[in-house]
Amino acid sequence: MNDPLRVLAVDDVAPALDEICALLADAADVGEVTRAADAVEALRVLPTGRFDAVFLDITMPGMDGLELGGVLAAMATPPEVVFVTAFEEHAIAAYGLGAVDYLLKPVGPDRLAEAVARVQRARAGRTVNGPRTVPGAPLPPADAGPPVPRVDELAVLPVELAGRTRFVRREDVRFVEAHGDYVRLHTPSGSHLVRIPLSRLEEHWDAYRFVRVHRSFLLHLPAVLELRSDAGGGLLAHTDAGDVPVSRRHARELREQLLAAATAGALDPDRERERGPR
Repeated sequence: MNDPLRVLAVDDVAPALDEICALLADAADVGEVTRAADAVEALRVLPTGRFDAVFLDITMPGMDGLELGGVLAAMATPPEVVFVTAFEEHAIAAYGLGAVDYLLKPVGPDRLAEAVARVQRARAGRTVNGPRTVPGAPLPPADAGPPVPRVDELAVLPVELAGRTRFVRREDVRFVEAHGDYVRLHTPSGSHLVRIPLSRLEEHWDAYRFVRVHRSFLLHLPAVLELRSDAGGGLLAHTDAGDVPVSRRHARELREQLLAAATAGALDPDRERERGPR
């Protein structure tokens, strides 16, 4: 007999969230239902419990469901994901993120029961075949015990501007510039000031090929288009979001890293997004 599922439901439309929560509560294999009104609230709730599945809307303000689905896929022990949406056109992207089902609103009890059954089958398959892993992630020690879910909380950074919140994805950042207790994230569409130490971003983004090239700059290796010399003979890394100064102590290491990345075919930003962390 399957253990009852612990499920998180995410939808920014209150009546739709009420409806999916009610359907889940009535489903035979669901034991606990937690709700979140948007992706940001979901990211706050996820670390508080071990969820077996997330039933997730796609069209939401700020971070949408597909972006949240990408964050879920990067968790150490990701929950199964079922997308619940009124739009058919996102199905390919949803299944590309590893979703086990894609429900079109309005959802009936029978169709929901089918999705819950697929979640249970996916869980059973994971038990037999082992957990999904993020490419390049180290394996836990044999005596480490059950893994603890971990959200990749810095994959998307909220930016506050004039009372509004925008979300900047790590994959869109070309380089990061330190400003005291803040950093400025430079993207092709503009720059964004965020209150977070550069050292913290360096620690969390190192696995995604962000490297220190100056005491005040982190550079995304796949974003480098070419290396240039400035008027004083210094080295600049040119990106489509601007030039980044490279200190003398980091110049040789950067050249070696770029050569290694080019040899491995890892300097294409689109391919880099597919590869994920190293």
